[in-house]
Amino acid sequence: MDYSPEEYSRYYIVEALFMLMKEYAYEKISVTDITAKAGVGRATFYRYFKRKEDVIRYYLEHYTKLFVFGQRFYPRCREDYLRIAEDAFSLFKEQKERFKLLRAARLEYIYLDYLNHCFSEMFAREHPELNRYTPYLFAGMLFNVSMAWLDGDCAESVSSLAGAVIEQLSVQ
Repeated sequence: MDYSPEEYSRYYIVEALFMLMKEYAYEKISVTDITAKAGVGRATFYRYFKRKEDVIRYYLEHYTKLFVFGQRFYPRCREDYLRIAEDAFSLFKEQKERFKLLRAARLEYIYLDYLNHCFSEMFAREHPELNRYTPYLFAGMLFNVSMAWLDGDCAESVSSLAGAVIEQLSVQ
């Protein structure tokens, strides 16, 4: 797959921020630190992001797009929903070190806000007849389960965790 120079710049900025977060407290990292590590100018950073938190949101958006791209069917039964949950938790587990960095920096609220936004958009588009609080129930459940799983170093199997979640949703 070919990427545009803009996509590469954003990628390098994301990578730089997470590399710096391994070494320094988030609040101590400046835009100048990020751009120096990424090998881009400050103008490039501000072309794509207003602040550091936007880099994290972009990172979440990027992985959401990868996840959605991998979902090539509309779920119709329990097994379909189970597969989607397994795919979601597998992707989360692949990225667990970055989520640990976000948690250590007390930035997990960005993840929760992002989940709230995504579920709200999806339910408005696909299930407008449902209660307006439904997206927040799903987002809150996914957030809390994934954070508890992360606190346990994602030790429980993906299939076990996905099964427990789907069971609670009473998906037939």
